[in-house]
Amino acid sequence: MLRTQLYADPSGRFVHDVVLESCRKNGGKTALIDTSCNRRFTFAEYGSLVESLARGLISAGLIPGDVIAIFLPNSWEFAITYHAATLAGGIPTLLNPSYREREIRYQLENSGAVFLITDGPLLENVNLAGLPALRRVFTTRHEHPGCKDFATLLRPTSARFPEARQASEGTIAALPYSSGTTGLPKGVMLSHYNLVANVYQIVGPGASPLDASDTMLCFLPLYHIYGLTVALTLCLSVGLTLVLMPRFDVQKLCALLVSEGVTMMPVVPPAINALCQAAEAGIFPKNHKLRWIKSGAAPLAPELARRMTDLTGILVNQGYGMTEASPVTHVGYCTPPEMNRPASIGQPLALTECRIVDLERNDVTPGQQGELIMRGPQIMLGYWKDPQATAAVLRDGWYFSGDIVRCDAEGFYYVLDRSKEMIKYKGFPVAPAEVEALLLEHPAVRDCGVVAKPDAVAGEIPCAFVVLREGFTPSDTLDKQLRDFVADRLAHHKKPREIHFVEVVPRTPSGKILRRELRKTFA
Repeated sequence: MLRTQLYADPSGRFVHDVVLESCRKNGGKTALIDTSCNRRFTFAEYGSLVESLARGLISAGLIPGDVIAIFLPNSWEFAITYHAATLAGGIPTLLNPSYREREIRYQLENSGAVFLITDGPLLENVNLAGLPALRRVFTTRHEHPGCKDFATLLRPTSARFPEARQASEGTIAALPYSSGTTGLPKGVMLSHYNLVANVYQIVGPGASPLDASDTMLCFLPLYHIYGLTVALTLCLSVGLTLVLMPRFDVQKLCALLVSEGVTMMPVVPPAINALCQAAEAGIFPKNHKLRWIKSGAAPLAPELARRMTDLTGILVNQGYGMTEASPVTHVGYCTPPEMNRPASIGQPLALTECRIVDLERNDVTPGQQGELIMRGPQIMLGYWKDPQATAAVLRDGWYFSGDIVRCDAEGFYYVLDRSKEMIKYKGFPVAPAEVEALLLEHPAVRDCGVVAKPDAVAGEIPCAFVVLREGFTPSDTLDKQLRDFVADRLAHHKKPREIHFVEVVPRTPSGKILRRELRKTFA
């Protein structure tokens, strides 16, 4: 049952045009429910807000090609800002609302953002001075000194929308940042064509059983491409109702499943584990309408999927992708029953070509493992201002995923290992190199290495192996100091959950950390 067709032709389509077309078509139907403020928006209201905000951004001085940074939790303001930004000719770059000053400044400076849309509490203890490109900062619900009120951007204005300067295939529609395994995070250039094509792949024949009668609940962060594409843009493009939560809260989620008649939900494995625990505790509702959930962003243990279905009757469908692929490349099947295999990431989406290659880039024999490489309409344009990093993963038209997979005789793919060293904490990526670089700034640290440790609740937790400088001795106090040192400067999920003091960090002759040797400590 290989997928061969898209939902529609994505050629020449811009994300905002697809969304606004759906808003006109679906008019009075509920488009978005923001549970953070109990506001509901029809498709007509959503489209009107997007157009008003786009005009406001243009009147405020936005020029086509300018980068707009969105630094907000899940909210209606995030949603309309994203779609208004591209309608106004801007390039939205998306920031994790748990970021600290160090991370915020890096992304704003690297992207060259000229506008920042955020909220007052997120800017506490954050210094934005000295960012050469940043011209205007707007706050949504709470004021902050030196910032303008977001509401001023929604005032009536006669500004005209710009004409597209180039085709949808070459116009950037989103600039999320992906944590690489070496160096700092890189901006991923995703075009309008990439994103529209991926939505049309996900809802195409034989892919995901979704239609306009569905109601989707999303607690996944919209700054992450999983939430942005699979929830926000997909729902608004196809006419689904989207119930938006600012964060995962199992009790509130259980209540919303019933009150809003939720039929589908994208999730990550730690959330499935929490839902299973809720079901075992009698908290999960029995009168829900949830037909299936899509698991992504981190490997799914088959027994966890079976447990979820046994406890709730809800099918679990695993998918696979990455920021560089908009994000989905593979997804499993809900029906027929014999095709539902949660242990597998499923089969490729339509127009997604896959190969499995060895170290010499030769195709392996069927059934053998190797690195997954792909090409398709959803694959990124490249990394922002980083041709060297782009050339390392985009070679001869193929994207090299870094993931080790195998494919069975029926065309189902299984992820076996990551050749990249990314840690997935509750589905959130943690780049070891970023944490290591920060730890090395601490006066007590001479050398360090960060690796993933398996964890039943989080999937994986970051653990640091630290070599101390002369004059410092291992202690519980120093352990806490080092963990707090990271927590004060990076997002919460990047903090090492364990510190191991060692005499030496094993390295190759060329100086690369032998992470597999560090991971043996946990065996």
